[in-house]
Amino acid sequence: MALTDTFTKTAKHSGKPAGDKHSDGGGLYLHVTAAGKYWRMAYRMHGKQKTLAVGVYPAVSLAQAREARKRAKAQLAQGIDPSDAKREAKAARATEAANTFEAVALAWLKATTAQRTEGTSERARTWLTRDVFPSLGNRPMGSIGPRDVLAVLQKIEARGALDTARRVGQTVGQVFRFAVAAGLAERDVTTDLKGALTIPQKNHHPAITDPLALGALLRAIHDYTGTPTTVVALKLSTMLLVRPGELRHAEWSEIDWDTATWSIPAEKMKMRAAHVVPFPRQAVELLQSLQPLTGSGRYVFSSLRTANKPMSENTVNAALRGLGYSRDVQTAHGFRATARTIMDEVLNERVDLIEHQLAHGVKDANGRAYNRTAHLPARREMLQRWANYLDTLRQGQT
Repeated sequence: MALTDTFTKTAKHSGKPAGDKHSDGGGLYLHVTAAGKYWRMAYRMHGKQKTLAVGVYPAVSLAQAREARKRAKAQLAQGIDPSDAKREAKAARATEAANTFEAVALAWLKATTAQRTEGTSERARTWLTRDVFPSLGNRPMGSIGPRDVLAVLQKIEARGALDTARRVGQTVGQVFRFAVAAGLAERDVTTDLKGALTIPQKNHHPAITDPLALGALLRAIHDYTGTPTTVVALKLSTMLLVRPGELRHAEWSEIDWDTATWSIPAEKMKMRAAHVVPFPRQAVELLQSLQPLTGSGRYVFSSLRTANKPMSENTVNAALRGLGYSRDVQTAHGFRATARTIMDEVLNERVDLIEHQLAHGVKDANGRAYNRTAHLPARREMLQRWANYLDTLRQGQT
């Protein structure tokens, strides 16, 4: 006889040690014990008698227990053991709950560190921590859809950071592809967002290319009263043609005083190829002035807060703003364009040497990439001429 809601609610334990079993048919029964009421289902699988734990009453109602029986019957008809299926589903839910977006993203950062420069890794971590984790960090990967990611990116767009929104979307996509490869997600949901974001207008890094205007900027830098690390970073930015991230991540261990060179490992370079920077005399003097202050630590330009991290990526740009040069006039990265233009058009330096010093993908006559020490003597002489020329501009000469 089928059970009723009233009977299920009022049924009491008779005192029997094994409890009381009340059948609802089809193998489903209510097991009433001193500890509580439990739904169970008896079935046979491969000739063996087995029992499926359906749930606890009243958390699982009579109607819900019957639905569970229906699903179990369907599984049996397909040759699936309901107990095994339940156990696997529980394990899958546990795995899904443990594999939140934040957990997977941090695992991706760790696993792919060697593929990025240190600065790129820092930016990716900052974007995830600041913009993505607050909304999606605690969500299982499988529960995140395209609209969830789009909502995050639109918040970034709303504050005017169009390029950042695009880059964050690319980063989230990389996390999803990592999860797909690890069997933690079915697909990269960011592929559905193509065309959904505003495309930022590409702009070159603002840079002063007029020698007289550059002379004025050099005099302003010479008179700048910021911290010693910022002053040296500003001056070397004008002199060495390296990217801002490469400069601020410079380590004392990478500098060879005997040969006056700085060897930047491949993992710190945008092109993933090791690079050697020869120092002109002025650069050596600047670094020697800074060594008593930061030489006992890892980074040449260490953070003011901790010697274990480099200075902020905004430090040099903030100094330029403090000198009265807006982001539309000159940026830290723009110093590369400043040097590239003036060295070519004014000083008539060899373009291939300039490009190699910029760590661009220069190739030889046979189409092969130059190695990191290619033309080092010639590049050293070129940078010395450039440093001397900067001194003449700062002194008001042309």
